[in-house]
Amino acid sequence: MSAREEVLGRVRRALRDVPAAEAPADVAVDRPEPRPTTPDDVELFAERVADYKATVVRCTPEDLSTHLAAALQGVPRLLVPADLPEELRQADAILDDDLTTAELDGVDGVLTTAALGIAETGTIVLDHGPGQGRRAATLVPDLHVCVVRADQVVADVTSAVARLDPARPLTWISGPSATSDIELDRVEGVHGPRTLVVLLVA
Repeated sequence: MSAREEVLGRVRRALRDVPAAEAPADVAVDRPEPRPTTPDDVELFAERVADYKATVVRCTPEDLSTHLAAALQGVPRLLVPADLPEELRQADAILDDDLTTAELDGVDGVLTTAALGIAETGTIVLDHGPGQGRRAATLVPDLHVCVVRADQVVADVTSAVARLDPARPLTWISGPSATSDIELDRVEGVHGPRTLVVLLVA
């Protein structure tokens, strides 16, 4: 018996007492209620993001442009989504107008916003809505600078899922891209940006 046949056999055995007319939506599932966000959650988010070896820059709306310029210093070819908010636009940035993968590989960094941040896990979630760009544009460049507002931080994964549209493409980012081999030698930048900078605006 192949592994595939074994798995399918287990599925059939697990489902044999389910009525044929029953749909998944008919089964009640207990889900924990989303928890309101507190100022402590914003602090925890910043701490957890930093734990992943990402750079966290705390700023206010008034000094965001100054910190943004500092984060992008030395990035000659910066990519931005075509619908990035006007106040975040950089004069010499390259607008992502469906660049090819080879063209994306030629840029040095990407600047985006986010859908939300999760305090419990230090995760940034992109749903690739306005200002967030398409998935390839956030995975190919070596640097990702992401602007997250404090009011976008939620307490935990349950709260995040409650706010996200499951029909949208979702990218969950927990620090710079990294992997390790069997000897636990860490290698960064294998599956995405080697460097993540989060500008946390509060």
